[in-house]
Amino acid sequence: MSMAGNELFELSRGVLDVASKKVSLIEEITRRTKMLAMNALIEAARAGDAGRGFAVVANEVSDISRQVNTITRELRSEIVSRVDHLTTTGSAMVREMHGRRLADLSLNMIEIIDRNLYERSCDVRWWATDSAVVDCAADPTPETRRHAAHRLGVILESYTVYLDLWICDLKGEVIANGRPDRYPAALGARVEGEAWFRQALATGNGGEFTVGDVARNERLDHRVVATYATAIRRDGEADGEPIGVLGIFFDWEPQAAAVVQGVRLEEGERERSRCLLLDARHRVIASSDGRGLLTETVPLRRGAGSMGHYTDERGNLVGYALTPGYETYRGLGWYGVIVQEP
Repeated sequence: MSMAGNELFELSRGVLDVASKKVSLIEEITRRTKMLAMNALIEAARAGDAGRGFAVVANEVSDISRQVNTITRELRSEIVSRVDHLTTTGSAMVREMHGRRLADLSLNMIEIIDRNLYERSCDVRWWATDSAVVDCAADPTPETRRHAAHRLGVILESYTVYLDLWICDLKGEVIANGRPDRYPAALGARVEGEAWFRQALATGNGGEFTVGDVARNERLDHRVVATYATAIRRDGEADGEPIGVLGIFFDWEPQAAAVVQGVRLEEGERERSRCLLLDARHRVIASSDGRGLLTETVPLRRGAGSMGHYTDERGNLVGYALTPGYETYRGLGWYGVIVQEP
């Protein structure tokens, strides 16, 4: 509940409390008035004819007291009803506003990831035209392979978000990588069965690329990576024939963790909120609590739009947003999601 929501409910309870106290005072005065009227009637009866006029006044006072008592009962009932309606309506409004805020924060998460991954798509297309990479794929001699590995290592020193960069020949064998000392299992590995390799070879020109699912790569010490790939083309020309594939492996976990753990939640929200990134299959690919990575699927209930919010079966408020893409990067159907306990 936001501070504005708490203030609204406190105000509603305060109005009800004040009104109830004032009505109780009126009821007490009415009760005392009725007692006085009753005593007056008794004294008028004792006075006989002399008290008849006074009896009329006493009866009138008693009747007014009854009317006031009826009005106060109705007033109490109406105040309680109105305040209850105000509280219910206010709660719905606050929850709607809060749900929209969670959806906006979810959109911000996925937009940050989109911008980051757009840069990765630029990297792979650029590096595939590097002369050392092209020469290695065109004529993989020991010399061109050593030179390419050195060049990839230089790139990795500047781009610390990557675990490794691989050059593959047309048969799917890794013929050079940027960190052969750290990842010796990569060199000589066969990747012809990997979707990213096959899709990269099928790209139509140098402006296209492919992205593999976020997954653990056994040849990179089972680290979780996002794999980007594109065809290496003859002479580095955009319309040249494919002569190999460049695969780059984005160090996914620390980058994604920084995004989901950096969501700007209000004070008191963080311990009851779970910020998530989901892939197109609604599989958890990042979580602010570190749970469920690549093993948990969230049954996201989407409405008609690309972003929104709802209350799940446990009473949690769920805000979500579908990737909008960034620049030429169309996105992969991923979602930013925030699940918040009551």
